[in-house]
Amino acid sequence: MTTANTQSTPTRTPAMVRRAKWGSFIGTAIEWYDFYLYGTAAALVFNQVFFTDFDGPTGTLLSLMTFSAGFVARPLGGIVMGHFGDRIGRKSMLVLSLMTMGIATTLIGFLPTYATIGIWAPFLLVLLRVIQGFGVGGEWGGAVLVAVEHAPKTKKGLAGSWPQVGVPVGLFMANAVFMIMNFIIGPEEFVAWGWRVGFLGSALLIAVGLIIRLKMEETPDFAEVKETAQVAKFPIAEMFRTQWRRLLLAAGVKISQNAIFYIITVFVLTYVGESLGMSDDVALAGVMIACVISVFSLMFFGWVSDQFGRRRTYLFGAIASAVFAYPMFALMDTRNVVLIAVAIILAFIFHDAMYGPQASFMTEMFETKVRYTGTSLGYQFASTIAGAVSPVLAVYLLQVGNDRPWLVALYMIGVSIVSIVATILSPETHRGNRRKAAKTDRTADADANQLPRPMREEHSGNTSQPAVATVSEPQ
Repeated sequence: MTTANTQSTPTRTPAMVRRAKWGSFIGTAIEWYDFYLYGTAAALVFNQVFFTDFDGPTGTLLSLMTFSAGFVARPLGGIVMGHFGDRIGRKSMLVLSLMTMGIATTLIGFLPTYATIGIWAPFLLVLLRVIQGFGVGGEWGGAVLVAVEHAPKTKKGLAGSWPQVGVPVGLFMANAVFMIMNFIIGPEEFVAWGWRVGFLGSALLIAVGLIIRLKMEETPDFAEVKETAQVAKFPIAEMFRTQWRRLLLAAGVKISQNAIFYIITVFVLTYVGESLGMSDDVALAGVMIACVISVFSLMFFGWVSDQFGRRRTYLFGAIASAVFAYPMFALMDTRNVVLIAVAIILAFIFHDAMYGPQASFMTEMFETKVRYTGTSLGYQFASTIAGAVSPVLAVYLLQVGNDRPWLVALYMIGVSIVSIVATILSPETHRGNRRKAAKTDRTADADANQLPRPMREEHSGNTSQPAVATVSEPQ
């Protein structure tokens, strides 16, 4: 009987884990490159291309509002792709999300300007931004599930940080394209046509991402749910019926990280360039340096959450982000290039203490059969509430505060408090202490060694769970 159960348990081979890790990272990096390319363009260029009939501050505000439009469709993308991700599998939805994002981004590169077709230009821009939002709405949930569900128990936090690393990599690429093109052809030509290069180049990146993702296998956790006939017929209905509290907590945990991230990466570009009167390259360079450091800090905090727990790590990030809100702007207001970079880098590191373990923290809150839906909705609802409005709200608060950022800092503290409370109320999803989890993994290996040689070889990669898995319990 034990042998039969062991045979039916999906295996995690090292090759599968590697493909899942790189597939989630590279695909996510490409998707976020597309998404953040728009954010950078909205902060620096689109007010001069699609809103030329408005004065500077109004054009900037309208441009950032089109950036926010992408967030409106993110929950819808999370619902649709979450439903099918829990019904037919994670992999197919990851391929769909990548194609959706890539097509929309490439088409933005072909859009006529306001001077050419008038009001239709910003209308089409918003439409394509909404399609971008739909695509990214289903991306994150699928990417982190592929990484986390393939990983051993003792390394789920570190594994979940891999798709998170795709964010700073994508952001770095987006900013690099803008800086390089601006340097090569100059500001005037860049506004005239150079900004399009990054959007058109997305087509090539998407092709690379599709090749990688098509080689990935379905996750063992979902394969097990499907094999045991426990696939939810209507995942969203079941999730709301049985785990709605977890959904609210997941969204609350996410809010501060998302709001603060877009203030750092979008609003700060406007603040340094327009309010402080410095070159756009100053903030862009600071963000790019921070992105490089973030690749390592995200993985570090994912690893830390495996050692000491998700909640402790997350609380550190939320509290540190609140404490640093005022000092961040104080450093920027010096107009010293080095101190501006330091402010952005430190803000990124404190943010990473939340974002690094976030994938494992949020996915482990939900049962496997509704995990894609629950994780996606928690993430995307929070993104709509926080990320969609934070750059626009920050511009408004800056104007109310007479071009001083104290109200923006107060807003950052407010959203941090929301996440601090949600994190305290959330369960510690890390499976006990690391020693206990490692002992469980060794027990699974010992059980596998009692099998006949062919079966032992088949089982060799499956160190993440005992031979008989419990499907109904959140992992």
